[in-house]
Amino acid sequence: MNILIVGTGYAGLVTGACFADLGVNVTCVDSDARKINLLLYGGLPIYEQGLEDMVKRSVAARRLNFTSSFSNVFDNVDYVFCAVDTPPAEDGGTDLSQVIDTAKQFAQNINNYAVFIIKSTVPLGTSKRIKQLIQEILNERNADIDFDVVSNPDFLTEGDAIKNFMKPDRIILGVDNEQSRKAMDTLYHPLKNKYFPVIYTDSTTAEMIKYAATSMLATRVSFMNEIANLCEIVGADINTVRHGVGTDSRIGPKYIYPGCGYGGTLFPKDINDLINIGEQNGYSMEVLKAVDKVNQRQKQRLFEKFRDFYGGDIKGRTVALWGLSFKPNTDDIRQSPAITTIDMLLQAGCHVRVYDPVAMNAIKFRWNDIYCALDIYDAVTKADAVMLVTEWRQFRVPSWEKVKELMNTPLVIDGRNIYDGQELEDMGFNYYCIGK
Repeated sequence: MNILIVGTGYAGLVTGACFADLGVNVTCVDSDARKINLLLYGGLPIYEQGLEDMVKRSVAARRLNFTSSFSNVFDNVDYVFCAVDTPPAEDGGTDLSQVIDTAKQFAQNINNYAVFIIKSTVPLGTSKRIKQLIQEILNERNADIDFDVVSNPDFLTEGDAIKNFMKPDRIILGVDNEQSRKAMDTLYHPLKNKYFPVIYTDSTTAEMIKYAATSMLATRVSFMNEIANLCEIVGADINTVRHGVGTDSRIGPKYIYPGCGYGGTLFPKDINDLINIGEQNGYSMEVLKAVDKVNQRQKQRLFEKFRDFYGGDIKGRTVALWGLSFKPNTDDIRQSPAITTIDMLLQAGCHVRVYDPVAMNAIKFRWNDIYCALDIYDAVTKADAVMLVTEWRQFRVPSWEKVKELMNTPLVIDGRNIYDGQELEDMGFNYYCIGK
């Protein structure tokens, strides 16, 4: 079995590394030569727990290869995963140019039956459109080569991507015929001894499942943040509310933790994509519009709490941020609440000191006027407030005595509700969190 992965982002690199770890021959190709050179020399373009060791192991065993050249990579390939980026387009829709380019390369170069698997998140109907495009190019080649297009949405989450692949909640496969179904059965056979469902459906439904799942999770997050904000106003305790809600078997405890907003690319992009799909079909997705609006507002909460504590007198004050990535165990700062918070602080004339265990390099080219600290204690030195933005385990049990000694003002703004507020207040800290 020979697999070709086009695109070496989170979905592509993790998928390729995991299949190679299962004993399959995998080639990863990417037009970004810098990214491929980094991989060839043992580096990684992303941070993901356990991925570096997995890649090195499979490269050493010659099961995993990297190249930036598309020449001959389609020869004798059985499966081609399209895992390229699908960023927002200028018109508010989705830029499918990389998906289309990959499909053209596939159609122009395959020499035997192969399955084109769309792993990228794409608008509804894309799989059908791509199948038609490939067939048109094969006709132009006068090439009587059989192929199939399958929608296989990506449900990997940053920080837990390897676990998500090896022990998935489910595998969604949008297939058109029995031939493609059998081909996908063969592909995922190494995982078949695991206890998870493989759900077969048509390609459009598979594409919708991806958007619906992401939108549901984002809705839960924004809903609980709304409840948390109301709790602050009426004097209720969001932690107890969350526990009471989460014990309802119809709801469950996942994704109902209040905080300073969600980030990354998955939730924001998929929410906006589905809103645009609705608009294109004459339907307004009012719930999802509200979800996005609540999330944008929630990202301002840490700044607002800081401003309100000082009665608006914040110009020239120093603020420390613990955490930059949108979630722990990743270096991804895209759409992170930290970005909104830093921008608002700088605009208000504040000095900003930041520390993150792995995401420091990601911000060096974004701002020139913030201090990149060496550790959590360096970050809080002479600070008038410290904001917990990302709940890395390294931040859970600091030496509060040392923190208090280093700060100008012992003010803790906990954006993830991980600290014992009463304990900190007993130590002389001013403590603020979300929903209490």
